[in-house]
Amino acid sequence: MASLVLSEDSRSKDLVPLALAVHKIVRLPVTMKSANFPGVRVEHGKIVDDSYSGPILEQVLKTGKPSTTVPESGAYKGIPVSVAPIMAEGKVIAAIGIVDVVGTIDIPEVFGAYTDVLKQVSERR
Repeated sequence: MASLVLSEDSRSKDLVPLALAVHKIVRLPVTMKSANFPGVRVEHGKIVDDSYSGPILEQVLKTGKPSTTVPESGAYKGIPVSVAPIMAEGKVIAAIGIVDVVGTIDIPEVFGAYTDVLKQVSERR
């Protein structure tokens, strides 16, 4: 019987199925690490690092709080990322992160145009 078990001692091979699944949904780079062992980095549908750790993953593992920030070091230095803890029984057992493309978009500019389009379409009715 196949199974997927996550714990603070999960190794990178244990994290691959979940990291790949999230990557396939969001189509963005995904990182994942358990509390006690290195994790994985997924890009372009492949595992590009199976011994991965990053500063924001480590921060989230320590604090148990999600973080949306721009790392000052690591593989995603200067690129917005969002990282969340994975909790079990009140304990942080892992962290998962993605490149935060929303952080790279000028939201007011994009949605300002969207409002104008909606107004124009509704006027035609």
